[in-house]
Amino acid sequence: MSEVFATTGTIAAIATAVVPQQGSVGIVRVSGSQAMALAQTLFHAPGRQVWESHQILYGYIRHPQTQQLVDEALLLIMKAPRSYTREDVVEFHCHGGIMAVQQVLQLCLENGARLAQPGEFTLRAFLNGRLDLTQAEGIADLVGAKSPQAAQTALAGLQGKLAHPIRQLRANCLDILAEIEARIDFEEDLPPLDDKVIISEIEKIAAEITRLLATKDKGELLRTGLKVAIVGRPNVGKSSLLNAWSQSDRAIVTDLPGTTRDVVESQLVVGGIPVQVLDTAGIRETTDQVEKIGVERSRRAANAADLVLLTIDASAGWTEGDQEIYEQVQHRPLILVINKIDLVEEGKSKNFQYKIVRLSEVEVPNSKSQIFTAAAQNQGIDALEKAILEIIQSGKVQAADMDLAINQRQAAALTQAKISLEQVQATITQQLPLDFWTIDLRGAIQALGEITGEEVTESVLDKIFSKFCIGK
Repeated sequence: MSEVFATTGTIAAIATAVVPQQGSVGIVRVSGSQAMALAQTLFHAPGRQVWESHQILYGYIRHPQTQQLVDEALLLIMKAPRSYTREDVVEFHCHGGIMAVQQVLQLCLENGARLAQPGEFTLRAFLNGRLDLTQAEGIADLVGAKSPQAAQTALAGLQGKLAHPIRQLRANCLDILAEIEARIDFEEDLPPLDDKVIISEIEKIAAEITRLLATKDKGELLRTGLKVAIVGRPNVGKSSLLNAWSQSDRAIVTDLPGTTRDVVESQLVVGGIPVQVLDTAGIRETTDQVEKIGVERSRRAANAADLVLLTIDASAGWTEGDQEIYEQVQHRPLILVINKIDLVEEGKSKNFQYKIVRLSEVEVPNSKSQIFTAAAQNQGIDALEKAILEIIQSGKVQAADMDLAINQRQAAALTQAKISLEQVQATITQQLPLDFWTIDLRGAIQALGEITGEEVTESVLDKIFSKFCIGK
């Protein structure tokens, strides 16, 4: 068995982030049959405090042999089955930082516990029936959420909003399978199956699977975020745009071309979606070796981005340099950002706007979006964010159910279930024997069961829980 699947014994781990001189509290979590005995060995609770489940005790952690004081702490007791893992669980709430929690963890390991594997606490919760796999993955998504919307979607999974429709679909498939198998075993005693009714039921199940699959792109977007690269010639206002957008001074802004020599990153949230914004060096031919490296990195960032903001200087108009950059990024989803409109006269601005509209309609197939900004004056940012959201929603990203967002593993299982159901329909249409109907129907049932964990293999568990942090 893999290490992550070896869930015997009492385990311990630090359950909070360990950062030097940061945080007021550090927690060491212990789960297993010896958790209470270990707590009684290490923790001294003065007075007449009662060691009962779901009580918090105040006291001291001492070395059991030397009686040396290690920390002043709180002890939280959660006896089985009313705990996260449905085992006896104790938590030592120590002072934050590094030394206190590390010393307490070491004492736990020296007195009968072993270090938990990544995700082992949640794995035990799953194996003991407290969580299904969708809820376990919801916990991981909640811990890693990069925006309020991502957190809400993770909570929906944790509350079973994905598990419920999956279980219902699987139950419907099992009902159909029971009907078919009954005809196989008791053909003479039961009326024949109505092929059209069976196909209709399968089509309803497949339609619901399709609806759930429509949330995959949204789920990926919420989990990984949108990578946006700001590209353009030197001194068109890319750094000013980043600073205005992030409401900070992340990038250095001067009137000298080539000030930005490397890619500058900023993390933002747009419409509930995490966005990683990359301010790149101005793209141009240069003999400066350092600037040349920055330009090359800018090209790589643009090619790897989900969305490119091609920034243009409105006062200079569309130049050969802009055309050259456009030709390098035209294969990417694109928004034209016409910056520095505050420097353009009224009449010239209208003429320039007409030329850009014409260009976007004819030569920019991935996006006709264009935004006019004056980044130095903090103008046009709302319009930019609106344009980004419109591009997201114009494609596959917009989900049918905004409360749910499946991940890649769940999408793969749903896709397999849908393929199996389509094969069942084909088998029925070809009028093959009933035994053939059951083969692919069982495949669909198994695929749906893999999502919630009713049908699960060691390799699947290993893959899921190895991504968790130690202590969760």
